[in-house]
Amino acid sequence: MSIPRMKHYLSLFAAVLMLGQLSTAHAEALPDFTTLVEQASPAVVNISTTQKLPDRGVASSQMPDLEGLPPMFREFFERNMPRNRSPRGDRQREAQSLGSGFIISPDGYVLTNNHVIQDADEIVVRLSDRSELKAKLVGTDPRTDVALLKIDGKDLPTVKLGDSDKLKVGEWVLAIGSPFGFDHSVTKGIVSAKGRTLPNDSYVPFIQTDVAINPGNSGGPLFNMNGEVVGINSQIFTRSGGFMGLSFAIPIDVALDVADQIKKTGKVNRGWLGVVIQEVNRDLAESFGLDKPAGALVAQVMPDGPAAKAGLQVGDVILSLNGQPISMSADLPHLVGGLKAGAKASLDVVREGKHRTIEATVGALPDEDGDEGASAGPDGEIQRDSNRLGVSVSELTADQKKQLDVQNGVLIKDVQDGPAALIGLQPGDVITHLNNQAVTSAKQFTDVAKALPKNRSVSMRVVRQGRASFITFKLAQ
Repeated sequence: MSIPRMKHYLSLFAAVLMLGQLSTAHAEALPDFTTLVEQASPAVVNISTTQKLPDRGVASSQMPDLEGLPPMFREFFERNMPRNRSPRGDRQREAQSLGSGFIISPDGYVLTNNHVIQDADEIVVRLSDRSELKAKLVGTDPRTDVALLKIDGKDLPTVKLGDSDKLKVGEWVLAIGSPFGFDHSVTKGIVSAKGRTLPNDSYVPFIQTDVAINPGNSGGPLFNMNGEVVGINSQIFTRSGGFMGLSFAIPIDVALDVADQIKKTGKVNRGWLGVVIQEVNRDLAESFGLDKPAGALVAQVMPDGPAAKAGLQVGDVILSLNGQPISMSADLPHLVGGLKAGAKASLDVVREGKHRTIEATVGALPDEDGDEGASAGPDGEIQRDSNRLGVSVSELTADQKKQLDVQNGVLIKDVQDGPAALIGLQPGDVITHLNNQAVTSAKQFTDVAKALPKNRSVSMRVVRQGRASFITFKLAQ
């Protein structure tokens, strides 16, 4: 064999050896979940519920005659007809749902999601050894979607509880649950983001992952690589009904605080400021003189609430609470909700372009969210036109102010073609602030509108059906 050919074969051998070493190193770098699953699985449970529902069908005397139907259709209808009857003789149907949960104490306390057991008449917990136990509902917290159950037992297997605050984006995590009823299914992924806020879930800073979560996984545990529970799998973002790579888990710190309060008092107490807030976008930041979009814009202050007593005003932008920055408006409910009634809150606020500190005493979040909606009353007598914005407005009567819970403002009577129509203003809307100025009368509104700057973001506070929000627009002329 010639020397050049020998060198060629040696080079090929060296390349193959290097690829083999790289493959081995890559395999060694991938996590091994087997030990974690073996240790944690016994404490993960399947949860099924039964709910008695009134029959949607017609009375028995009006049931269709099945005798004339072909056998396959008759069998289908007979199989799906509700057979249960209430004591009064009315037929009832049973609705069943499946979810997951995990045991957190040897005496049988189980954590799961509120939506897994909501409205259930009977809850059954199936353990890893396939034994089934009826569970008692200790309490729920719909605002965080957490429920605490209790089963009879002693020396039950339990999960190890971790610290969700220590989670890092990019860290490996693993879920165990019962998707579509398949018990103890294991899926893995990484932490995609932390502190996510979802619509209608303002009190939970969700952990976002790409762990495959499907119906039936709800209420199951999310583990870190130390085998510690760091979250409760709760929701997915989907357009198909199945997993699409976006899963959300309730941090275990939040869930345990809820569970502790439920055990001690039977309910959950949260801090409350008494404000309605909204996001600060780029245009709003410009209109309020902020360097960048950040903070929570106060769109409404509840009368006699903690914020009102502390002197917080509509149009204030809250940038931090007790030294913790508020990057997104959704950060504020998390921080306030974590405080107890009576706690002190130091708020860094921007008002009219200047920073100031406001000290507030946090109140207790009301048990029920009050309906602040109100409708406008009859029109006032004075009417002014502002052709520049394209709206006709009138003064607010005393009754209207009381009904709408506003101190000032003007009522929109008509919207013509122009900027107002483009930004979606409607008759019946109330404008309380324009260009960072409180609107006190129809004449003053017209004067402020005439002096609005061109080609710069201008803010306007609008109350519609009792809900207040800031909007921005620019005038070209």
